[in-house]
Amino acid sequence: MRALVKTTAGPGLELIDVPEPECGDSDVKIRVLRAGLCGTDLHLEQWDDWAASVVSVPQVIGHEFYGEVVEVGKRVDHITVGDRVSGEGHLICGNCRNCRAGRRHLCIKTVGVGVNRDGAFADYVVIPAMNAWVQPADLDPDLGAIFDPLGNATHTALQWPVVGEDVVVTGAGPIGVMAVAIARHAGARRIAVTDMSDQRLDLAKGAGADLCVNVSRGEDLAWAQKQLGMLEGFDIGLEMSGAPRAVEDMLANLNHGARVAMLGLPKDPYPIDWGRVITHMITIRGIYGREMFETWYLMGSMLATSPELREAVQSVITHRFPAEEWAKGFEVARSGECGKVVLDWS
Repeated sequence: MRALVKTTAGPGLELIDVPEPECGDSDVKIRVLRAGLCGTDLHLEQWDDWAASVVSVPQVIGHEFYGEVVEVGKRVDHITVGDRVSGEGHLICGNCRNCRAGRRHLCIKTVGVGVNRDGAFADYVVIPAMNAWVQPADLDPDLGAIFDPLGNATHTALQWPVVGEDVVVTGAGPIGVMAVAIARHAGARRIAVTDMSDQRLDLAKGAGADLCVNVSRGEDLAWAQKQLGMLEGFDIGLEMSGAPRAVEDMLANLNHGARVAMLGLPKDPYPIDWGRVITHMITIRGIYGREMFETWYLMGSMLATSPELREAVQSVITHRFPAEEWAKGFEVARSGECGKVVLDWS
């Protein structure tokens, strides 16, 4: 089968033929139809220090995907051949304290598809049946391929109640844009978004943002508050950028008692004004991945009942390439002047 493989410990990837993966007794084998390109994949392709610390070559990469089940293990009774599924890319141990307590997303031994084991930039991928989320038969394959990042956005945006609240989203990448759409769907009053790219801010505007703040032009959240007629600061902060300046600006413009969900991963450690956090009684919570599997239920329910949300989420996909043109997809994603990039493996 075709697969995009990290063949050596260094920059680059190769689209080569490799053996098809074998389906275990508790697994499902999936024919990949679409796969989303993630920032993680860029790190793996570029082979930075983090990538070198987690990947054992050779390895197939890719973890955002949608496809058709072609084989099920003999112990699997809830999925059948022909089902269309998206994949939860975090594989858990099932035995640690958090797993046994039902807090699967906090598993201390989590293994990542396409990071710690062969992934989905391939004609076929095998995952535990528990990690396959059966989708409606009429779901657009492109939308099915981005349930992983949509789950990140959902987990972050719904971490705190947003009904009637003023929300700030720092970072208008694909996950930030989807978080805007979810916060709007969930009843936020005002939504402001910060970024350095007009193209990405336009996507956020289309997804439901009331005000877009381009920090490269000297705009900031103090300016945003004046534009929105706000008197007290934002109630909810959704940090999607991993940028220290964005975090600093957000914390400086939150209301007392505000709550923050932080998903963006920083490149390096950075200082935080803890005096402000303490005296303003700000709650900060780190977010990683999706709650298994509550977030998946929430995603499916919201999309099934809101055509507007489906349209807003799908609008984040700005580029599509056949699998053979994967290098073009990576080039576009690296530019930062895009939304989501999807590779067609059908």
